[in-house]
Amino acid sequence: MRAFRFHNVKGPSPLAALLEGYAVLVNPTLPIIQEDGGMNDAYIPQLVASAEAASDHLISIGVSEPGRIAVGGRSYGAFSSANLLIHSKRFATAIAMSGAYNRTLTPFGFQHEKRSFWEATDLYAKISPFFHADRIKSPILLVHGDADENPGTPPLQTRRFLHALVGQGAPVRYVGLPFEGHHYWARESVLHAAAELIDWLDRTIGPKAHPQARAIPSPRFQGERCDAGRCVQGARQGPRGSV
Repeated sequence: MRAFRFHNVKGPSPLAALLEGYAVLVNPTLPIIQEDGGMNDAYIPQLVASAEAASDHLISIGVSEPGRIAVGGRSYGAFSSANLLIHSKRFATAIAMSGAYNRTLTPFGFQHEKRSFWEATDLYAKISPFFHADRIKSPILLVHGDADENPGTPPLQTRRFLHALVGQGAPVRYVGLPFEGHHYWARESVLHAAAELIDWLDRTIGPKAHPQARAIPSPRFQGERCDAGRCVQGARQGPRGSV
């Protein structure tokens, strides 16, 4: 019973967006059907098809509207969110936490992909957001723990992706969380990440977004780094979008 006596802190929850008035679709099923022993050759088209079906459904039932949908995730979900910003036009922005964006840095396989980089070089490049940074035109928020211990998602993954995005002129913001690993545990880090998430949504699809171009954030987001609680925004009001 002691295991259920207190809440377990597991990092910033997307429900923080719900409390701010955004419609949130949590953990939608995005099946990636793998054949031939777990190969990811169909990863991109299946990911895009599933995510677009979910977003189209939200629009069809009146929960959201085109141009006001964000996508987000952590770890492999961050990797997938970045890919959706590249390969789909449905999403106005992405929020990616503790992700891997260059699969050449995980050369001996990842998730269910059993082939090495040298066995599937084209695939590793195709599904790596880093290789397609020039195609990202919509804003993306990158969050990473500065002490990420996961071998597949060292902070270098996000920092190099940030450099690529800034070099290509993409609207991007990077938030580094000092002393945090793959999961964020400190109260200050969790609250900081949640505040960044809400402020980012407000500026890209919410009430602070430009009415004629919701996907364009303020210029201060252009490659800005934020550490240790700085840059947290204040109160938010007005209509919301969907996450």
